[in-house]
Amino acid sequence: MEMQEIPTESPQSNEEEGAGEPMQEVITQEEAEPVRYESLQSPSEDVYAEAFPPAVKPGEGKQDEGKTGLYRLLCFILAVICLILLVVAVVLGVKLQTESTLCQRNDRFNDRQSPPTCSLENCQNSFPKMAFKKLPCRQCASGWLTFGTSCFFLSTTRLTWFESQKNCSSGGGSLAIVTNQTVQNFLTRKGNLKYWIGLRHEVSSWNWVNNNKLQQSYWTESVQNGDCAYLNGDGPAEKNWDRAPCRASTYFICQLQF
Repeated sequence: MEMQEIPTESPQSNEEEGAGEPMQEVITQEEAEPVRYESLQSPSEDVYAEAFPPAVKPGEGKQDEGKTGLYRLLCFILAVICLILLVVAVVLGVKLQTESTLCQRNDRFNDRQSPPTCSLENCQNSFPKMAFKKLPCRQCASGWLTFGTSCFFLSTTRLTWFESQKNCSSGGGSLAIVTNQTVQNFLTRKGNLKYWIGLRHEVSSWNWVNNNKLQQSYWTESVQNGDCAYLNGDGPAEKNWDRAPCRASTYFICQLQF
């Protein structure tokens, strides 16, 4: 039995057979929806920025920490300086108050023999081991004499006792009040004339212009007649007071206390 040859199809025949029918193109899903695919393939930069914040460059974190540490150090130094200044101010205040208190105590002690005076010399003599600073003191007006806590003015014009008292009181003072031997010595040493003082005889006693009664006196041995007292600068300090009629005219001493 003879085998029949099976005819083979040539490629050309296949092409010719399919030439009559157009070939369909295969379209993928990606090609069908290009816009959607591109949006998925290239998400917006904002999405990446929100999901993945930008990484800190090397060295930036250390610089920020260094600046913070520097600011803290500066704040600490300023706080220490302020604390030191506060301590210095407190110490100086306490020291000044202590020195003033010591000086006042010394004045009270010396008040038994003299009026209270707060001077650098008195404090240095009483407390030689302590260092004192000279502070500005209240000064008397030009032409007035400073003694203790008072200013004294020795007039160069003559008035009656009442006119003299009025003249002194118009400036806020009065005729001089001699309360102890130290004031008496000072006025006697500074004046060499006859001066009215603030002492006058009223009813049955001698009273000062501040209404205090006379306690310690320095009358001369030969007292004259009169109701007003004056100090004779030419006489000894222990006995140089005399009396004269209040209508008589003479010089006078005004006193103004601090």
